Amino acid sequence: MRFSEPTTPTGPTNPGLGQGRHHFRSGTHPFMLSTRSKPRRLPLVFRFIKGAIHGAILIPVICHAVFTAIVVVLDHYAFNTVGLPSTIIPSLSIVVGLMLVFRNQTSYNRFWDGRNGVQTVHTSVRNLVRNILTHSYTIDRPLTAEEKDDIERTVRFLMAIPYAVKNHLRAEWGAAWAARIGQDIDEVGETVFNPVYASLLPVGLEGHEQDGLGLPFQLTFFVDSFIKRGVLREWFSAPGASQMQAQLGALTQAIGSLEVIKMTPIPVAHLIHQKQVLALFGCVLPFAMVDELDWWSVPIVTLVIFTLYGIEGIGSQLEDPFGYDRNDIKMDAIVSDANVEIEVILTEWRRVTAAAEIAVKQGQNRDGQSAPPPSASKKYQPGDLFLRTGHGR
Repeated sequence: MRFSEPTTPTGPTNPGLGQGRHHFRSGTHPFMLSTRSKPRRLPLVFRFIKGAIHGAILIPVICHAVFTAIVVVLDHYAFNTVGLPSTIIPSLSIVVGLMLVFRNQTSYNRFWDGRNGVQTVHTSVRNLVRNILTHSYTIDRPLTAEEKDDIERTVRFLMAIPYAVKNHLRAEWGAAWAARIGQDIDEVGETVFNPVYASLLPVGLEGHEQDGLGLPFQLTFFVDSFIKRGVLREWFSAPGASQMQAQLGALTQAIGSLEVIKMTPIPVAHLIHQKQVLALFGCVLPFAMVDELDWWSVPIVTLVIFTLYGIEGIGSQLEDPFGYDRNDIKMDAIVSDANVEIEVILTEWRRVTAAAEIAVKQGQNRDGQSAPPPSASKKYQPGDLFLRTGHGR
């Protein structure tokens, strides 16, 4: 799906209204890309192009309308009557209705389960990012540059997982490597290259999609290794590390659930029979109506066929909810919103970490002047995220 960037909200025109408020946001808001940002120009009943199914069912509807017109012509000019008893319509309509209900409900369940799976991935990433950024330190000393790089790299791996899941479900292999030399990519992966996604991955990362290993699962190994290093550095307690492992397991399970939806289509026997039953019903309907409705059979049959094929077409679009159709899950927007959210948290973590390091250095300088015992020196204790102790930012 391609989404144009919504209009950016503007700030208050009166400067006095915003004074003293450090939390006023003027550039974006949560779910900015994945929620509707403009009112509909026309009621949905008058929409026939964007988001509608009309284009996909136009040919079968026209064919049945032409066939109905031929039946009426034959009834008028070629035969005494070609009509059938109208009592056959209820028996056939019951079968058609049951099949369409099953088809539509099954497809919507796939759509709903897919959206829940995407949200589970996002929730697991959120929980892991929160645990990593709030627990990755000890009070004995500030973080070294290597440790801070390790934390940021792991958080960026987590930020990259939703992008990797999106491309994985769309079979866009190599989407993260299109700008790198020496990586195997296909034509689809090159066309959907996202520089934001590529910037989240380290330069030395080697993908193995050409060998059969999905990138989302590959990225979870780096997060798992970081949890182990955090335990060895005494950042995480055993119960805390176990909880993070559970979150990582939930993330992997959610990816697997999304793969099940992607790789398990509706059985082809059901699809074949459904198409044949719809076509049969549409062909029998003119014969059952021609005696009573005459030329009115053409618009009536067209309306009925439009309704039935429309329901079937909606089910076909929802069967694979991860693509670019307008009725699919807004994967691009959801992933972009998640990236913006975690980037804000990471920026705040950098600020708090730098402030804590400055406080430790200032405390050590004061302690050096009076030479107190080592136990009285300033400990490394990062403050709470998103809190300002003074008036400045």
